[in-house]
Amino acid sequence: MKAPRTVAAATNDGKSPTIPHEAAVGVSRPRRDGNKLARWLKSFGPGLITGAADDDPSGIGTYSVAGAAFGFATLWTALVTLPLMTVVQFICNKIAMVSGRGLAGVLRAYYPRWVLYPAVLSLLVANTINVGTDIAAIAAGFNLFLPVPITLMIVPIAVIIVALQVWAHYKTIVRIFKWLALSLFAYIVAAILAKPDWADALRATFVPQVSLDHEYLTTVLAILGTTISPYLFFWQASQQVEEEVSQGRTTVAQRRGTTEGELERAKIDTVSGMFFCNLTFYFVILACAATLHASGNTEIKSAADAAQALKPLAGEWASVLFAVGMIGAGFLAVPVLSGSSAYAIAETFGWKYGLDTKPWEAKQFYAVIALSTLVGIGIDFIGLNPIRALFWTAVINGLLSPPLLVLIMLASNNKKVMGSRANGWLANLFGWAATVVMFAAAIAMLVTGAST
Repeated sequence: MKAPRTVAAATNDGKSPTIPHEAAVGVSRPRRDGNKLARWLKSFGPGLITGAADDDPSGIGTYSVAGAAFGFATLWTALVTLPLMTVVQFICNKIAMVSGRGLAGVLRAYYPRWVLYPAVLSLLVANTINVGTDIAAIAAGFNLFLPVPITLMIVPIAVIIVALQVWAHYKTIVRIFKWLALSLFAYIVAAILAKPDWADALRATFVPQVSLDHEYLTTVLAILGTTISPYLFFWQASQQVEEEVSQGRTTVAQRRGTTEGELERAKIDTVSGMFFCNLTFYFVILACAATLHASGNTEIKSAADAAQALKPLAGEWASVLFAVGMIGAGFLAVPVLSGSSAYAIAETFGWKYGLDTKPWEAKQFYAVIALSTLVGIGIDFIGLNPIRALFWTAVINGLLSPPLLVLIMLASNNKKVMGSRANGWLANLFGWAATVVMFAAAIAMLVTGAST
């Protein structure tokens, strides 16, 4: 017998938007036919997609810059951030499972507008910049294979991505996202082909090499900002809501509450996704450290630069795999970026929303996706250096994350929101630790920058 869903103490205020859905859809179960890989992918949910989307071209570019500039010295960040980001993302997921709302919906229902509006506006600005630079990075990846100018590919790529979001069903989008996640394995293979000094790499992983140099601290903050990133907080919670809508729970009242079994499955999914994310970013740093830094090429600007530079150092296949990973990661991350903005704004203003709604049913929601993408690609045509923008977007995210983490931790401990599912001591320990780490990194970067 299925355990009853534990309901939070809050009641439905009747003002929160429902996600329109054509018909109630039963809980999908992995089919026994088909190949094992497809069944394995179907067993994962929001956690896998969120983890894979975290390794977007902005992240790959940041990790590439870190590996080229500092060698193995930042490998330890993959180990340190893993438990922190895992707990934070699980908390975001649990908030959605218990409250029946995304993060913006929770902030709207339980907190003053002066808290909600700056958080959502900051998210929109950072995501829009990231969308443009990530689309340019996808085009740069294709340019490594095709003799077509990058600028000519930007608009077609953007149109394809927006069309997918507007016209494809949610389950189709999720299926595509899961297959795109596999492209990130290319970075692991590329790192192995680079033949790193494993003894030195492991030493740097478990014995952190910390420097107070401003450039080093800025790079660490960029790594933290692109890993514990604001858009992922909103996306994972909103995707959890979408998952429940696809199971027929189309109103807040139907979604509110969760069972121990549901929480356990969400925990496994989140842990798997975040482990996959950090494994990928570890191997990106490893590949660039073992080749570019070791050869004295410490001034690369992007993942595309890294892919080109790897060819004479680690072989053509390493270069190809690096580029393929960047393209796949970009096609996965851009819809997540614009989608998380659209979810947040729609919940903020009480609009209808959801990737399974028809365009004419949720016009504002899809307008945000389209406009965010349009403004984002505009950045690629105004002369702003997209490569530096990628890196500094990660830094901006690093500055935005701390206050958002405070809000998330307050909400997840609020009995009105969470009822009996408020955080336990372990979740609070790692959640607040992540908050403190992000604040400390941001302050250290600002202090050292002011003194130079």
